[in-house]
Amino acid sequence: MLHNHFPLEVSHLVKTYALKNGVRVEAVRDVSFYMKPGEVFGLLGPNGAGKTSIISIITTLEKATSGSARVFGEDVDSNPYFTKKQMGVVHQEIVNTGFFTVNEILKFQSGYYGIRNNNERIDYLLEKLGLKDHREKNVKQLSGGMRRRLMIAKALVHSPKVLLLDEPTAGVDVHLRESLWQFVTELKSEGISILLTTHYLEEAEKLCERVGIMNKGKIVFMGSTQEAIAQYSTKKVYIEFNSGEAAVYTETASAGLVEILAHHKIQFTDIKNIKIEEGRLEEAFSKMVNT
Repeated sequence: MLHNHFPLEVSHLVKTYALKNGVRVEAVRDVSFYMKPGEVFGLLGPNGAGKTSIISIITTLEKATSGSARVFGEDVDSNPYFTKKQMGVVHQEIVNTGFFTVNEILKFQSGYYGIRNNNERIDYLLEKLGLKDHREKNVKQLSGGMRRRLMIAKALVHSPKVLLLDEPTAGVDVHLRESLWQFVTELKSEGISILLTTHYLEEAEKLCERVGIMNKGKIVFMGSTQEAIAQYSTKKVYIEFNSGEAAVYTETASAGLVEILAHHKIQFTDIKNIKIEEGRLEEAFSKMVNT
């Protein structure tokens, strides 16, 4: 059953909240997307774009007003036991269960999924996430970064096929961020599908093959990270001429160098030095969400 369906498919999702004054707010407005096996898919958008509502619906914390979310073809509401088993979730708030040790928490979490003897998996995750030396510490003794790693271990303890990472590196130091990126790449190579929500664009540019960019509850762009950069950002070409003069040309991200030089009637022989600054997802993103 698992191999015939997308790991995650969200279809025509709508979520409306009723405010106290009787006004209704549409947080999610007809959103559809799917994830392929072993893909890192980025759901991007400014705060309030509707990302958290979508995660809450997928994880059954909230009910959709209309539309559906399916995990391997099974509706999350109709078959929550099956779908929860396939998913691991790392929420952005750091959960504090201070009086248990790292080891105890991972054992409880395994038990929650009906997995009795899970020591091998626990050891593997502690090793991978740099928590091995901290396994007997109480959670309250851990730094914020270590707690974030524990949350990731907890989400993966039952070997899920789909991982939801909600702002995984918010407030995390550079070293931890890079090691988490490395780990996400490894998980992907194991065939795990990862949904990443982030407003940290460098993260999305590094990790995601495809992105859905949200603004005010709707998806305003869906496609590969490269397409987003090519369509909505610019590249800068810095040229130092043999004459000692220098110039900067701002071009569309998809323009090739030969084309740029021809356009500005520049001869290769006149150039002493050239530097190209490629377009960035950040620029593309801000163009899409500010309009």
